Amino acid sequence: MRRSADGQHRRPRPAALLAAVPLLAALVGGCGVLPELPEPMPSSVVPSFAQQAEPVGSENLSPDGFDAVKRMAVRIRNVGCSSLSTGSGFALDDRTLITNKHVVEGSKSLQVLTYDGRDIKVETASAAGLADLAIVRTSDDLPSAPTLAAADPVQGEAVTVVGYPEGGQLTVTQGTVVGTTTDPLHSNLGEVLVTDAQVEPGSSGSAALNADGEVIGVVYAKSSNASLLVPVSTLRSMLDDTSAFAPLPACS
Repeated sequence: MRRSADGQHRRPRPAALLAAVPLLAALVGGCGVLPELPEPMPSSVVPSFAQQAEPVGSENLSPDGFDAVKRMAVRIRNVGCSSLSTGSGFALDDRTLITNKHVVEGSKSLQVLTYDGRDIKVETASAAGLADLAIVRTSDDLPSAPTLAAADPVQGEAVTVVGYPEGGQLTVTQGTVVGTTTDPLHSNLGEVLVTDAQVEPGSSGSAALNADGEVIGVVYAKSSNASLLVPVSTLRSMLDDTSAFAPLPACS
């Protein structure tokens, strides 16, 4: 027995019980094992889209049309020195793309994505001095190329625009050719096509097709209720002129 501070006699506690207290604390502390920290987030990620079953809005096309529009259209990502933008384009042949000049100019690198999620390596890009057109050469084969129509469409003719608005999923929009107008952006170009097929930012460079799936123009601008196309006749004449396109310098 021992006397406590209040004068009362206390029975001593067994040493084994006292020793159990720190042992219990050690056991409790050992149950909370922290998980390992995750790997650091990557600092340079280039997003790619998975393969789509069919383009949004393509229910108006035939089954063969699904495949045709999917294979020919590409999304173009312009990584600039201080900016990032997206646009659309379409194959001219196995390793040549057509798009707009404003889609590819001022780039540090260009990234091209096909409908099935393949990233296509870009070799060179050159732009027209007259129209808002550009040619992109690739080192990888493109899935498919459409046929250029022999002549420009007439007023009232059906038109289908295939592209990647807002840099998102492939879409197909329908409309008609409303008429022609003097190009408001390039006065020396002459007449351009006007269509009521709806487009959005990111649709620039999209192919506009007729009912036979032939290219009748290239989307390059829009207003509140209309879209402007470089007509296929202009595209053909510029492709025939080897001096019409000049290499684009990289941004600095």
